[in-house]
This record gives sequence, structure tokens and C-alpha cells, in this order.
Amino acid sequence: MRKPFKTIVAFLISALVLSACSNTSYKEESKVTVKAVKTTFKEKIKRPNNKSVKIRFYLPFGYEIKDKSPHNIILKNGSKTYILFNNPQENASSNVVYKASIAQYKQLETNETFKDQKRMGYLIVARLKDGMNELTIGIGGTKITTQAKTSSLKEEATAMMQIMNSVKTINK
Repeated sequence: MRKPFKTIVAFLISALVLSACSNTSYKEESKVTVKAVKTTFKEKIKRPNNKSVKIRFYLPFGYEIKDKSPHNIILKNGSKTYILFNNPQENASSNVVYKASIAQYKQLETNETFKDQKRMGYLIVARLKDGMNELTIGIGGTKITTQAKTSSLKEEATAMMQIMNSVKTINK
């Protein structure tokens, strides 16, 4: 009787320790994500491999266009959905779309901006329920938004910044 009890207790303690170790905290993941986005913002821009009505842009492997209109593009990567919004009236150094984006939230967990000589980039994260987050990455008048688990913020944000870096407005 005593041996099965010890085994069950040992198993429960092991499960708790393992789950605590594998569950990254938001604070830690946020720091890593901010650093990754800033690094990607500064990297060499990937060559556009897709185009829509008003823009050309790079899509990483696995991403596809699900639907498009002149200013919005719905992207898919497996079961994940992304909304890419482009305001062609705003250039890469504009903060209009950024200000409109942060104004729609009561509370943001992460709100970072960064600049280079010609562009203004940003990373916005709003916490949702069950370890999910609304993640928005943008440069000037273009942004992309998705929902991501806390544990995958860095990977999602890096790919999203690669897309944002590559956006080129088509002037007709």
C-alpha cells in the first residue's frame, strides 16, 4: 500500500517540475522576442516573392495568401492566420498606423518601437486568455497581426518582421 502511494507522489512531483521548466514565463519570452525583432529589423531585407494589388512582399516557407483586397491580405501558415494591413498613404517612417494600433487596447504587455534612418518599426503584444497573445509587428504604414502562444512569440515575431521588412508599395 505504501509503495504505490510513494510512486504516485513521485510521479506527480516530477510532472509538476517538468511542466514548470518547460513553461516559459511571459516576461522572459517577451525580452527574447523584443531582441529578436530588433535584430531582424536591422537584417538584410529578404527579396519579395509575392505580390498583391498594392504591395510586393516576402513570405517565408509555409506561408500562403488565403485572401486579399487592396489594403488587407489574409495569410495562412498551417492552422495559423495572419492579417497584413497596408496603408499606402503612410511611408515607412510614419507612426500613424502604430498610434492607431495602440489606441485600440486598454492594456499592452509589450509596446516597443525602434528606428533606423528611414523606418519606424514596432512590436505590440496584448495578452489574451490561456497563454495566448495578440501579436502585431509593423513598419510605418504596414502591419501584420496574429495570435500566438507565449512560448512561440519569438519565432512568430521573427517571421512576421521578415515579412514587414520586405514590403514594397507598388506605385501605379
